[in-house]
Amino acid sequence: MSEDQIRSSVKDQELVMRRRKQIIEGAMRLFKEKGFHRTTTREIAKESGFSIGTLYEYIRTKEDVLFLVCEFVHDQVRDQLTATISVENSTEESLRQAIRQYLYFMDTIQPEILMLYQETKSLNKEKRKFVLDQEQKVVGMMEELLTVCLKERLSAKEIYFLANNIVVSGHMWCFRRWLIQKEFTIDEYVELQMKQVDVWL
Repeated sequence: MSEDQIRSSVKDQELVMRRRKQIIEGAMRLFKEKGFHRTTTREIAKESGFSIGTLYEYIRTKEDVLFLVCEFVHDQVRDQLTATISVENSTEESLRQAIRQYLYFMDTIQPEILMLYQETKSLNKEKRKFVLDQEQKVVGMMEELLTVCLKERLSAKEIYFLANNIVVSGHMWCFRRWLIQKEFTIDEYVELQMKQVDVWL
């Protein structure tokens, strides 16, 4: 499943992509403010800049909108990792830099990550599995980078564990912010996480 498999009555794919971008942006603002369940499709349409009838030309249900938003957030994370990870020329220092940049990027999309944790459960089983698979792809990208740098010293299972640990440590800054951000700045948090990474390096 991908956003292309969400039914649309509009045949112009360029227009579909443009309109869905508006829907995603409008819905994200509302979901951050009100949550998924307290947001109506009528509000999403208004926030996106068109009528409720027009909205239903591009999606079928409010759940479709949540799915598009979840996919958009994962795309952002993968794009950021792609921009900072160079598997071909990986060194331990470039690995550290990629992890550091990932952690700082999580700070810039805190509401989006929090929303993923809170609202993914609202998707049906098929869509929820797809979203969770996207999360695993992010782990896989980190795992690939770690493998290039550490395969001589760590087992595949250890690398898999470390990749998951790094990804979740970025999320923790977001979903535990009510506690952690009272005690640490983002710079302090990143440096402490890097000390944990250095134990493996």
